[in-house]
Amino acid sequence: MKSTRRIQLLAVTTGLLAATAFALPSAIAAPGAGTVKATPEAAASLAAHLGADRTAGTYYDSASKTTVVNVTSQAAADAVKAAGATPRLVTHSAAQLAKAGDTTQAADIAGTAWAVDPRSNTLEINVDSRVTAAQLAALTKSTAAYGDAVRISRVSGTFSKLLSGGDAVLTNSWRCSVGFNVRSGSTYYFLTAGHCTQGLPAYYTSAGAYIGPTVGSSFPGNDYGIVRYDSTVAHDGTVGSQDITSAANAFVGEAVKRRGSTTGIHSGSVQALNATVNYGADGVVSGLIKTNVCAEPGDSGGSLYDGAKAIGLTSGGSGNCTSGGTTYFQPVTEALSAYGVSVY
Repeated sequence: MKSTRRIQLLAVTTGLLAATAFALPSAIAAPGAGTVKATPEAAASLAAHLGADRTAGTYYDSASKTTVVNVTSQAAADAVKAAGATPRLVTHSAAQLAKAGDTTQAADIAGTAWAVDPRSNTLEINVDSRVTAAQLAALTKSTAAYGDAVRISRVSGTFSKLLSGGDAVLTNSWRCSVGFNVRSGSTYYFLTAGHCTQGLPAYYTSAGAYIGPTVGSSFPGNDYGIVRYDSTVAHDGTVGSQDITSAANAFVGEAVKRRGSTTGIHSGSVQALNATVNYGADGVVSGLIKTNVCAEPGDSGGSLYDGAKAIGLTSGGSGNCTSGGTTYFQPVTEALSAYGVSVY
């Protein structure tokens, strides 16, 4: 049931990552004749079953409308094909790419972000303007042993969280966005970014009406928080005019939308999963969804969704909605599980 008024989405972290285009290797075999095409979820489960030494991520190929599973052996390719997914032989396993990521994290350089790109079969590392030439040289040296499994590129600006502009929900010190309204039994809450709930502040509408207290917060490490509705402020289970009826994990290649109070609705696709951003003094956040959807200050905490499915909460990003950019999202399923709540 729709309410005539709803707290809508707002504020964001700005950061700096520009999407990098990669060429797709051509070693792709079609699913076996007569098989049912595997869903992205089923393909991810299959990859987990085969193991990190035999696979290297999955993604949805919109051109062929199939889910691709990267594999490192013909035996694994045969298993994938039999399951109805598209196998693709690659050089670097998930285990190898994870080790490269561990090396990057161990370097602990503020202004770095990294994620595995399954389409290029590489660990993509981006460094912002804070990273000195000496630090970049050290990072390049420390990851050199992984050869072409690692790609490093510099982006302009700096990764940072920025709490600002928009019309949604406010504390005494900053403004942020509602991501998704959720509930547990007859108690209602909204989820937002964890950097918006640090210190467990009370929240108010832009008109000054009391909403309720922050009752949970996780940042850094994660980037989610939860605020309880302790007032009669109207709320419902939509993002704008879109009903949200379930939550799901993202998959690479998924077409998604983001809604924020500064820039409204923008579309794009999921580029990588389990991305990590080192915000410097603000800490490191891992397990993020990397997208090519643009965002600007004022969109933080806002909703990432795929039709009626809740996908993520806006964490940080780079660029703008004029020239384009990259935005990272906290998976919403993790927040729902942490707080024992559900979308409605």
